[in-house]
Amino acid sequence: MNRQEALSILKKYVKSDTLIKHSLAVEGSMRYYSNKFGEDIERWSIAGILHDVDYELYPDQHPLKGEDILSEEKVDREIIDSILGHADYTNIKRETKMAKALYAVDELSSFIVACTLVRPSKSFDDLNLKSVKKKLKDKAFAKAVNRDTIKKGADELGIDLDVHIQNVIDALAQREKELKQEGLSLVL
Repeated sequence: MNRQEALSILKKYVKSDTLIKHSLAVEGSMRYYSNKFGEDIERWSIAGILHDVDYELYPDQHPLKGEDILSEEKVDREIIDSILGHADYTNIKRETKMAKALYAVDELSSFIVACTLVRPSKSFDDLNLKSVKKKLKDKAFAKAVNRDTIKKGADELGIDLDVHIQNVIDALAQREKELKQEGLSLVL
């Protein structure tokens, strides 16, 4: 399976532009970390793209319903297991770097996109660590994002939280430029 096939699967089950953009943001962060860890970028990209494939249709059974969908679509087992582990309530252990990275970047990618949306520039390029940390302390801002999960994800990945936040900012800035060349965007 390649990235284009994963995008086709995503668009088969997800119609919400917001959820598709979230998946692309998570993909960008996964690509960054796959490169950092010397892992297969395509496989990690697929995990990011497909991690919420079932959320729109089965929000109360997410990501468990995703296992059925992804198995039917012949997605690799390691990717499926990583997706199952990105939600604490599944009680699936995150044993691989891919699984730990997916857990670590999911909530944080959403949060950083939210931080970007309230900036006048609506750009990742001028977003900095200090601004994100300030927003993290504001519980009313992007209140659906679980701050404890962000911290736990960085810990499980073995990366200092500040470094992790900056990595995801950098990943999304880089990915935004690439996606704009494809006629897509993470924020607009």
